Amino acid sequence: MSNVKILALSGSSRRGSYNTALLQNAQQLAPKNMSIEIYKGLDRLPFYSEDLDGTNLHPEARRLRAEIASADGVLIATPEYNYSLTAILKNALDWASRPSGKHAFVNKPTAIMGASASILGTVRAQLHTRDVLHALQADVLSRPEVLLTQAGSKFDQHGHLTDETATVFLKQLLEGLETKIESQRILTQILRKAVS
Repeated sequence: MSNVKILALSGSSRRGSYNTALLQNAQQLAPKNMSIEIYKGLDRLPFYSEDLDGTNLHPEARRLRAEIASADGVLIATPEYNYSLTAILKNALDWASRPSGKHAFVNKPTAIMGASASILGTVRAQLHTRDVLHALQADVLSRPEVLLTQAGSKFDQHGHLTDETATVFLKQLLEGLETKIESQRILTQILRKAVS
């Protein structure tokens, strides 16, 4: 397996965010050939508007699109606000979805996870995020589902994940994303040889 570059997006800009902590733990638990970079700057994106797109493209949106395009895959951690994904994450996905049909999420291997203080985790937020990614034509990993419930009791004071079951599922999610990326690379090579 060659090197795999993952761009991670946290749906929370809160200090002490459980979802950002989950991504930080993913960096530590990633397979040896995988590097995970957590994107910083989603809170600097203005609300999506065509007036700020095209020739007037906002610089933060340009950076987001470029980093998604250069990554082999995307890892998203979302909290759940009012039964859905957060505004900051939805806004980022709206920016990433342009130009329509030609954006960087098309066929991009993507995994979703989430942490919440509630007993339901982020199941509804993840379902809604999956719907948005389906519209973007991303190649979304279906299993395992990482739904960290009652997250306040699952991290120590340094932000390290202490829940063994969650740790196992997180490792499996990262391995699954790595496998999806490698499978896509192999298929691309086969198709290139077939048309050459």
